[in-house]
This record gives sequence, structure tokens and C-alpha cells, in this order.
Amino acid sequence: MVETGRRGGLRDDRGQVLPLVVLLLVIAGTSAWLVGEVAEVVVDRARARTAADAAALAAAVHRVEGPDRSRQVAIDLARRNGGVLMGFRDVEGAVEVTVRVGRARATARATALARPIGGKVDP
Repeated sequence: MVETGRRGGLRDDRGQVLPLVVLLLVIAGTSAWLVGEVAEVVVDRARARTAADAAALAAAVHRVEGPDRSRQVAIDLARRNGGVLMGFRDVEGAVEVTVRVGRARATARATALARPIGGKVDP
């Protein structure tokens, strides 16, 4: 649209929407990136909880075979679930493990009350 300005010259309004479009694209891109980051953290938290639970339960079952075996089983289960064992403690008859997956950490505690029939458990 072409209008006459105050001083009698022509004023061109074309291109005035461009800065708004650029701003909206930046906001949309930032929002998409933020949603992706939040989703990644949520998935990492769930995977860390799963890995910690599995590692703690397996370590508790193998606790009667000694602390080294129990810790190794926890390391293996954490790794198989996409995590890294960050902490391992044998506390008051229970096993407590901390596992990291991506940017998330989870801690789980488990106690084995009885040995399985036959005495052998696969990790």
C-alpha cells in the first residue's frame, strides 16, 4: 500500500511484516528445541529408573555370593539397560544402587529375602 506521508512524499509499507515473521520463526524454532530437550530428559529419567531397579534387584539376589559378584551383576544390568552404575552400597541387608542414563540419575534399593530353588540365578 502506498500512502502520502506528512511532508507530501510517498511512504512504502512493504516489508513491514518481515521482522515479525522472523521473530515468529525464531520463537517456533526455540520452542521445538525446548520440547525436544524436555522429552529427552523425561525418557532418560524413565530409563534410569528402569536400569536402577533392575540392577538393584539383580544385585540383591546375588548378594549372598559376595559383594564383588553382587556389584558386577549390578554393573552388567545397568549397562544392558543403557546406563552406567554410579554408586553401589550394601546397606542394612539391602543393596542400593545409583545409575546414570544420559543426563538423569536414579537410585533404587532392593532386598532379597530368599534364594531361588536350585541356588543358581542368571543375571
